[in-house]
Amino acid sequence: MKQKFAKFMYGRYGMDEFSKFLSYAALIVLIVSMLLGQLIGQSAKSVVFILAFALIIYAYFRIFSRNFEKRRAENAKYLTFKHPAAEKLKLRRDMWGQRQNFKFFKCPSCKAVLRVPKGKGQVRIVCKKCGTAFEKKT
Repeated sequence: MKQKFAKFMYGRYGMDEFSKFLSYAALIVLIVSMLLGQLIGQSAKSVVFILAFALIIYAYFRIFSRNFEKRRAENAKYLTFKHPAAEKLKLRRDMWGQRQNFKFFKCPSCKAVLRVPKGKGQVRIVCKKCGTAFEKKT
């Protein structure tokens, strides 16, 4: 059975990051439509269910597609959108973990996030990215 599936998938695009995102999004939308079924009207529930179904169909269309160039271009576009959002989330998570020992400031000119030890009083901060100097109280 495994070999038959491998033979079927030969020459097809397969699963990538964008297909995974579409599958997870469809699952979440489906669960939301089931949970909110009594709160929202039946017609709204139908629309949300159709949206989830369309996401699943598009995900499987991408997985079974043989047009590698278009699927790679779609995945690359998705990754260029996902990367900055993931970096911001990682930065916020790191800032939250270090909040007891450090204070964070944004550079006034380039908006880079700078980390300064807490409890040092008035400090002169020099941005490593653009070289702008400013003073803040820690």
